[in-house]
Amino acid sequence: MSTEPFLPKKDEGYVVAVVGATGAVGKTMLEILAERNFPIDELYPVASSRSAGSTIEFRGKEYVVQDLETFDPTGVDIALFSAGGGTSKTHAPRFAAAGCYVIDNSSAWRMDDDICLVVPEVNPHALEMARENKIIANPNCSTIQMVVALKPLHDAVPIERVVVSTYQAVSGAGGKAMDELAKQTAQLLNGQSAEVNVFPARIAFNVIPHIDVFMDDGYTKEERKMMDETRKIMESEIAVTATTVRVPVFYGHSESVNITFSGPMDAVTARRLLADAEGVCVVDDPAGEDYPMPSEAAGTDPVWVGRIRDDQSCANSLHLWVVADNVRKGAALNAVQIAEILIPHS
Repeated sequence: MSTEPFLPKKDEGYVVAVVGATGAVGKTMLEILAERNFPIDELYPVASSRSAGSTIEFRGKEYVVQDLETFDPTGVDIALFSAGGGTSKTHAPRFAAAGCYVIDNSSAWRMDDDICLVVPEVNPHALEMARENKIIANPNCSTIQMVVALKPLHDAVPIERVVVSTYQAVSGAGGKAMDELAKQTAQLLNGQSAEVNVFPARIAFNVIPHIDVFMDDGYTKEERKMMDETRKIMESEIAVTATTVRVPVFYGHSESVNITFSGPMDAVTARRLLADAEGVCVVDDPAGEDYPMPSEAAGTDPVWVGRIRDDQSCANSLHLWVVADNVRKGAALNAVQIAEILIPHS
């Protein structure tokens, strides 16, 4: 990556906008910006007209939420977007034209050939593409945690094929989805019928092998995202196939990942490589029944990896169990980490 900074050094801090500031991911972006002491001189929380005029608190100060439709991005250095694909398609170019770097959490730009798709632990060099167009895409939450685990293994021995099955929390579908899980659970425990509004089937005490819409080939759009985004981020023709499943968990996506390598790779070596990898925490003690779980990963930053074992049915193959907080590393934290690369640190 070029040594030329993306943004000039500003001792007083940077002008930052958070678009979608009142949503779950937007709120988490603000929390993480504060936790990591990101250098902010001016902050603009921005949202739709429905939320405009409300207030949010950041570092002990109250801010009025601005209306995205009328907000002028002139002078903004970095905008973190988490407001949906349609909104991003309309407004991200407007912010970029004003000279602002846009880090977008929606699916709008991910597979655009002219837009970089970035996970800082995996392909930070891809940010060079953003010097021209100013727009940076944040990958899908389930893709992010998987490629963070794949990267150190792929660097050691190139990966040929990945088979992943996900167990995705309802928070990935938004606040109404979490409300539906809570409501259905209460209804069923009280002997009532569960009302289904958000998901295609009851989510409480159930699993649904269907996330996003089905495509002509029988895969869902979520599965296709994982397959296509992994190849773009890893810059490799890895064969990827996915089954994505919604489970009755509030926070934390889990993944069962089977990996086939182009040459010898064993569990002992993989465990060592992962233990040394940036952004990864290995919890893998079968004797002590210690392994990653979403209940423990929720609210944390790392990608947690366990159940590392040789696949005895296939040469040069491994199994991994990968868990992460989908709202933090799967969305907000990854965006803030990208923003941190854009500012000088010397």
